[in-house]
Amino acid sequence: MTDKTTPKILIVDLVGLAPGPDGRPDHSAVKAHVEARGGAFHEGSARGLPAPEAGRPHFYYLPMLSTEAELLAEAGDGLYDAVIAAATFLPKDTRFDLGGVRIGSGTGNMGSASWGGVDGRGGIAPLMNTPGINARATAQMVMKALLRVRPALPVDEMNALVAAGRFDTGRDLVRFPTAKLEGQVFAVIGYGNIGREVAKLARAFGMTVRIHARSHHRKWIESEGFHYAATPREAANGADVLSVHIGLGPLSENGYANAGLVGEEVLSALATGAVVINYDRGELIDVPALSAALSSGRVAHAAIDADLFQEPTQGTLTGPMVPYLSLLPSHAEKLSLLPHAAADTDHPTRVSGAIQAVDQILDAIQTGVTRNLKGDLPAGYSDGGTNSPTGTGESRLETLRSDAARVEALRTAGRAFLLALNSLVDEGAATVGEQFLLDSNLLATMLRAESLEGPYKG
Repeated sequence: MTDKTTPKILIVDLVGLAPGPDGRPDHSAVKAHVEARGGAFHEGSARGLPAPEAGRPHFYYLPMLSTEAELLAEAGDGLYDAVIAAATFLPKDTRFDLGGVRIGSGTGNMGSASWGGVDGRGGIAPLMNTPGINARATAQMVMKALLRVRPALPVDEMNALVAAGRFDTGRDLVRFPTAKLEGQVFAVIGYGNIGREVAKLARAFGMTVRIHARSHHRKWIESEGFHYAATPREAANGADVLSVHIGLGPLSENGYANAGLVGEEVLSALATGAVVINYDRGELIDVPALSAALSSGRVAHAAIDADLFQEPTQGTLTGPMVPYLSLLPSHAEKLSLLPHAAADTDHPTRVSGAIQAVDQILDAIQTGVTRNLKGDLPAGYSDGGTNSPTGTGESRLETLRSDAARVEALRTAGRAFLLALNSLVDEGAATVGEQFLLDSNLLATMLRAESLEGPYKG
């Protein structure tokens, strides 16, 4: 039976990645935060520790749980009231009657029936995530994947020639032609926190960005200067790069709604020699279709980041990366494969995400207020809205209203810009052009700093 005054909360993934003084991944910041909120932090299973002290939440840190059998043995009987996870898949029969939080975007690994599975529909407990917490880290890794192969400059080869003193810029540079990213088309599938961050980075490289998302996003996509595509194929049409950030979608008896979304129809629309990046979920790409596109040259390189699990005794591999391994015999030179590491290798991001997850699960248990709810709101809970890092997600206009100094600074900058614009029209650029651009730059900088750009959710 659950006890909201003394809840037991399981943590099944690392909440720190950098090595601590003992050489192990450092979880000290999250432990300190738990204790600051009146909780107790234990390393190990609740089964092997004394009965919890009454009246305070207890967190049990078991980051090495991985297989379904391990998870069911530990959490299949309702021992734990809630859970915090990052990448580990929680089977349907694990039980957490007071809720779960996923560190990061999406909830495709949160399969417990306590909240109705990965969609959070029909259960008794709330399902939450921490959207945007790893958006920038993932977006930066997407661009790193692209920059490894485009522009197609053989940096290692040229470095070796220069180091050996066997390169003459005047004579030899012509042997290494390349093409800049500026002016190329970057297609993004999905306009969530990560997709939007990727789009902004691609634009910073001078690329034309085309985004496919649901139609209600169109006005926001176009207001930010991106091109809207009504379908994935339309986004991919003639694109030099395709990056997918749409999530798996709802789960039914036929599987995930978006599984295989990037298939032959989408891949065949790309420009010849395109780069495909899937740092979202492995299931989103039809692997046989990708194989055909790699063979034909339609796709010159594919970068994939997907979960890969190894059974500890037999070494059997499972997870959405497994189908991609079949491509290695024919296409190894055209692939870069990561074990779902793009968003999970940054220590500060994981720590801040875990701290946010701790706050969300404690708030849900202690006050009934959920934040970043996914799916249905169970009886007895209230929806506290969304919460994401500054600069990601929807603009926080309500917080601006309560800060008179920030409002007045924006008003002053806005008035200066309007005056400069009127002077530009009346007197011409030769007279006031410099002041107009200074005022324009200042206002734009302040708007970005206040996150007063991008989509709004009322």
